[in-house]
Amino acid sequence: MTVRVGINGYGTIGKRVACAVKAQDDMEIVGVTKTRPSYEARLAEMEKFPLYTAEEEQISTFEKEGIATKGSLKDLLEVADIIVDCTPGGVGERYRKMYEEAGVKAIFQGGEEHGLTGVSFNAFANYSEAWGANFARVVSCNTTGLVRTLFPIDHAYGIESVAATIVRRGADPADNKGSALNAIEPSLKLPTHHGPDVQTIMPWLNITTMVVKVPTTLMHVHCITINLKKPAKEQDILAVWDSAPRVRFVNGKYGIKSTAQIMEFAKDLGRSRGDFMEIAVWQDGVKVRDNTLYYYQAVHQESDVVPENIDCIRAMMKLEADGMKSIQKTNSTLGISK
Repeated sequence: MTVRVGINGYGTIGKRVACAVKAQDDMEIVGVTKTRPSYEARLAEMEKFPLYTAEEEQISTFEKEGIATKGSLKDLLEVADIIVDCTPGGVGERYRKMYEEAGVKAIFQGGEEHGLTGVSFNAFANYSEAWGANFARVVSCNTTGLVRTLFPIDHAYGIESVAATIVRRGADPADNKGSALNAIEPSLKLPTHHGPDVQTIMPWLNITTMVVKVPTTLMHVHCITINLKKPAKEQDILAVWDSAPRVRFVNGKYGIKSTAQIMEFAKDLGRSRGDFMEIAVWQDGVKVRDNTLYYYQAVHQESDVVPENIDCIRAMMKLEADGMKSIQKTNSTLGISK
């Protein structure tokens, strides 16, 4: 079975998910949407993705710019089995009604609330919860990063409590209006929403989070403190992460001391768009004192949720019952390795 996938919102996440779908042998892109005839609309043409507009009245704007479309989102819904919704956060409720009326499954992103779908997804932690679901939500880049390292540690040693401080990039690299140039901005609404978002995947977890926004565009950094239920040594913790999917070690000793160097490493690896889809954990920044674990990790906000979307498609469309097999297949096709 080849699943027909549509992308609503061919932007930062949408274009990456579209290319990831293109790399799979059990799914195909049947269309992507744009609201404006931007360079990304022309990029979709170059990728040979059928292009649709979000609204029917936008078609004439594209035609004036010489960009051919197949119609609007309503037309895309007639040929898709599932939609990956990558539209801006907060508009999901409106689109969910459209998908439901068309009888099309849909995956939303972390900008939407958990209540929109009732299923929040991480491939390693709760793959089976999305099995056959009509709607699901892939959690945000930061939540994905936290779950990827917390879940295996909780499984191996148990977690009494977690306190995480997120040093958050101010804006994505292409965003020329979202970040202050000379400011560090703490989130004053405490604790932040990231802890409850992690609990949509791990409801039993005692976690609190704080956030500071800084003037960089490259990545987020998490400073994490865990109180463990069972004693562990640093090498034990590293062994757990070494066997966990989509976690990759970096090391200051070998010259990777910053997010800039991680992004350079991604380019050196030949990654498409210079993406780093794994969560980068500083191997020499992991310490255990008594039963308290301290570590740093970095999250590439533009790409870490991309493989999760692919696995979520497989779960919802019942393409692969074994979550680890889906993860391994996705990792292989996207060049994700240790």
